[in-house]
Amino acid sequence: MVRVSRGVQVLYGLCAVALVEQRADLDGADEVGFDIDLPVFSVGRAAELANIHPQTLRQYDRQGLIVPQRTEGGARRYSLRDVQKLVEAQRMSQEEGINLAGIARILELQEENRQLRREVKRLQRPQGSSVFAADRDGGITEIQHSRQARRWRHEVRASAPQLPARSYYADDSSPYGSALIRFGDDNVLW
Repeated sequence: MVRVSRGVQVLYGLCAVALVEQRADLDGADEVGFDIDLPVFSVGRAAELANIHPQTLRQYDRQGLIVPQRTEGGARRYSLRDVQKLVEAQRMSQEEGINLAGIARILELQEENRQLRREVKRLQRPQGSSVFAADRDGGITEIQHSRQARRWRHEVRASAPQLPARSYYADDSSPYGSALIRFGDDNVLW
């Protein structure tokens, strides 16, 4: 499992707050360089962000509604995508009176729609704007580059001096192989 520094936890926490307050969405977070599937938040922190009792998160996990990733020790770790799902599930349950089976289906369809919108957007980009890389197994992976992501990373470095000069995180379970992220350095890799 990925081990993240306190600085990265803070950045992802700020992004999660923006998601919860509907000042941002998953597509936007993904576009500017957040790994929306990075398991960052503990049960307590995810519950706090989504304004849900921690026991409800455990119940959602047991019922297969929102299943977080696990650490080697078995602790639950939630991603930005999971936090967004938690907020939506709570809203649908409390405000709309939708049962858990209905919520599960709606969340599934929302994610499918998000992926389809992303694919349409990718297909609409001009030819030649993509960069490709090979993963450890020889598969080809498209790497997204954008001026907006570079601008955001420069703003993060300028406004977040509490981040260490370099922070490295490897995720051997990633389908893209190990990833290197550096903050506070001009050689940022995502």
